[in-house]
Amino acid sequence: MKRRQWIRLWQYVAAVVACVAILAPFGWMVIASFQTQAELVRRPLPWWPQEFYPDRYLAIFTDRSGEDFRAALLNSLVVATCVVVVSMLVGVLGSYAFARLRFRFRRAILMTFLFTYMLPQIALLIPLYMILSGMNLLDSVWGLVLVDCSLVVPFVLWILSNYFITIPLELEESAWIDGASRFGALWRIVLPSARPGLFAAGMFAFLLAWDEFMYALIFTSSNASKTVPVAIAEFSGRYSTDFGLVAAGGVLAALPPVLLAVVFQRYVVSGLVSGSVKA
Repeated sequence: MKRRQWIRLWQYVAAVVACVAILAPFGWMVIASFQTQAELVRRPLPWWPQEFYPDRYLAIFTDRSGEDFRAALLNSLVVATCVVVVSMLVGVLGSYAFARLRFRFRRAILMTFLFTYMLPQIALLIPLYMILSGMNLLDSVWGLVLVDCSLVVPFVLWILSNYFITIPLELEESAWIDGASRFGALWRIVLPSARPGLFAAGMFAFLLAWDEFMYALIFTSSNASKTVPVAIAEFSGRYSTDFGLVAAGGVLAALPPVLLAVVFQRYVVSGLVSGSVKA
């Protein structure tokens, strides 16, 4: 076997190993969600359920005991959708300005936005709590939207500003010669050309808002505003935990991000590769 064929073989082996390592926890979570509590606490742990036990999913979607989780799913969907809309609107306009306009301290301002994204959440916890308390937005879905936007907008600005730089300026200049305004060139030329980057930024904005846990835990206290990560954490009782119910909640919470990644994977990969160019 030639050296190039050996290299390709090892690449395939490494890809298979990586896929197994990444998908194994999710696969085990799916299996655990169909096992009984007795099987989950048995030692040694059985790797496959003796009989499938779908009652947890039925309880989540049909029983009154699952109302809190269904409400949390709706709250997470509302928060993530609103965060994507706001962050993409602000991110597109702001990143276009950083990529195309030349003004003093442009680079410093962009790095400041990135620095705010890199700050640990615990460092911003008390100031954000005081701000939301003063605005009467504690225990509110809209308060979570505001907080999550403060985290997601800097990320979107950084990704899209790097992506817009890769689009040739000559395309916009041709539109300007034909009479288009700067906003018209942005709408008709830049945004269609930046579709992969927009999909990548929008998907990651959704994931950041969907998976956010700390702020949702601290700033919410009622079922009217709790999100999915908080609802799953509350499945753990003080003296006992239904591990299968936790697994079922994790599977349901993972489905929207997985579906997004599968549907838009082509745009996400090309968007991240192009967006990796330094500004």
